[in-house]
Amino acid sequence: MDISSLQHSLTEAERAAFDRDGYFVVRNAISPETVARLNTALDRVETEYRAANGVEPHTAINILDFIGKDDAFLELLDCPTTLPKVWGILGWNIQLYHSHTIITPPRPEGAATKMGTLNWHQDSGRLNRELETTPQPRISLKVAFFLTDTTEPGRANLYVLPGSHTTNTQPVTNGHDPEGTEIVRAGPGDAVFFDRRIWHRSSANTWTGPRKVLFYGYSYRWLRPRDDMTVAHYFERCDPIQRQLLGYSPSGGHGYSSPRDEDVPLRGWIREHLGEEAVMA
Repeated sequence: MDISSLQHSLTEAERAAFDRDGYFVVRNAISPETVARLNTALDRVETEYRAANGVEPHTAINILDFIGKDDAFLELLDCPTTLPKVWGILGWNIQLYHSHTIITPPRPEGAATKMGTLNWHQDSGRLNRELETTPQPRISLKVAFFLTDTTEPGRANLYVLPGSHTTNTQPVTNGHDPEGTEIVRAGPGDAVFFDRRIWHRSSANTWTGPRKVLFYGYSYRWLRPRDDMTVAHYFERCDPIQRQLLGYSPSGGHGYSSPRDEDVPLRGWIREHLGEEAVMA
């Protein structure tokens, strides 16, 4: 990991926003050239997925474990504009525990909009039922890289309820979004950081093109991966920090909860460049 990535360290304003609101946006986190390369890779993965699963072109899809399907996706694992902010929030004992991409094609003309609960939810499934505290511990976050333009409403925007990561109670909707709801307006190349606990929802795409987003979920290393994490084929060509992020533990299973230095090279890198006080926890 290049030392120049430290210029993208978590700022005090970003930390305050994440603690207060549960999310923030990093504009132009990846270049237009990178966006184009990722779109090309994702188009291939989408085509293969739809053909293999018999999914119609106008149906939204959620592809798990996409990171192992093309080398282009590996580039964002330790993206210099985002990873320093991830460990700035979670610390050095981290891994990528989940990757998924949601592709939302334009809604067919005349299709009805679903109402009801509007699908407000928190991420991580059973964690939200089985962790006993209020609020629950953070444990993980997602970085969502937007590959298409959602700067205007109606483009399958992400909806969030700022500050809702401090409550376990699903917002009451009665067919309408709760007061305080914000529409996230992200452009191609923007990255949205959000706490797994924040209440959020998807929305309809009434635009002319698809919405495409890559979600990278980071957690503490002792949390079991949320998908298959088919990434072992990358290990030989990855550097030690990348291998840590992909879940590799040289000292075995015990190294996830009681890591040695070789298990967490990110800790050594932070110590070398920022000093011992940065890794005291």
